[in-house]
Amino acid sequence: MPDASVPQEHVDALLSRAAAGDHAAFAGVYDALCDAVMGLACRILRDAAQAEEVTQDVMIEVWRTADRFRPERGSAKAWVLTLAHRRTVDRVRAAQASADREQRAGVLGADRAFDEVAEAVEAHDERRRLHRCLRRLERPQRVPLVLAYYQGMTCLEVAASLSTPEGTVKSRMRKGLKQLRACLEGRS
Repeated sequence: MPDASVPQEHVDALLSRAAAGDHAAFAGVYDALCDAVMGLACRILRDAAQAEEVTQDVMIEVWRTADRFRPERGSAKAWVLTLAHRRTVDRVRAAQASADREQRAGVLGADRAFDEVAEAVEAHDERRRLHRCLRRLERPQRVPLVLAYYQGMTCLEVAASLSTPEGTVKSRMRKGLKQLRACLEGRS
């Protein structure tokens, strides 16, 4: 459990020792400042999961760049919280930029007209191929598929309407779908 009552001078000394590669000193810095970093990130991001990520990133950055800490310029806590604030604001800006890009892409995509005739021809061609492939299926595979996909029946309803066990209907449908896929992909 982090100890918020650690004197600031002690945290400054721990950070200076961590800069020299002292793992135990860094653990002390982490324990003393982790909650403050997490609190700052939570207040700005308003998302605990993202705040945890930022906290982890900041504490890794503190370990890697501890030699940049200058006690004459301020406390270790102020230095670490400055890093945290910058990293958190960067995360907010990145999220906003991403949302803006998506919105612009959506607006651009909405402006593009599509060829309705080509769409209609393609849809008609696909329906024709599907019907041709369905006609090629044997009746025991075709009927359950038609009932399920065109009539919207569940597998249980198909089984009841055909007076056939549900397991048999499922097997026939799987076999029919496999044959249908092969036909539509041009393998049959």
